[in-house]
Amino acid sequence: VLKIRKYHKDFLGVDLSDDEHARWVQRYGDIVEDQVVAAPAVAGALEFLDSHTGRMGLYVVSGTPEDELKRIVAAKGWEGYFDGVFGSPRLKPAIIDAILAEAGLERGRTLFVGDAMTDYNAARETGLRFLGRVPQGGENLFPPGTEIVPDLTGLGTYVLGKT
Repeated sequence: VLKIRKYHKDFLGVDLSDDEHARWVQRYGDIVEDQVVAAPAVAGALEFLDSHTGRMGLYVVSGTPEDELKRIVAAKGWEGYFDGVFGSPRLKPAIIDAILAEAGLERGRTLFVGDAMTDYNAARETGLRFLGRVPQGGENLFPPGTEIVPDLTGLGTYVLGKT
């Protein structure tokens, strides 16, 4: 988003006004949100949610702006799966700490499944267990020894085996 103004200047020779920049930012955000809504779920995710919703606390913690994140979850019809959907501007560790306190969850028995180093770092900072998702053929950026999976197939068995 910060580069929209720069690219217009450097590549198109156009100095965007604040209003023009705001329109381009909105347009970009709309396109990204539409693509995320249209994207398929990670293999195994819906099966896990179908079988575990209501049996354990399930939350979305993301760096995506919270209002956008909630629109995406609603557009996908996933609101009923989660006990909470949280995003920026709050940082992941603060969100996690609030969830743990409110829900009375134990740090060592709580699993954070994520696909980014910010997820890994938030889990470590807050004392959660971490399971990284690295798609088949994707580059594993997590530290050596981090447990990883290519998708969420079998997540229920993993969770039940690790509690």
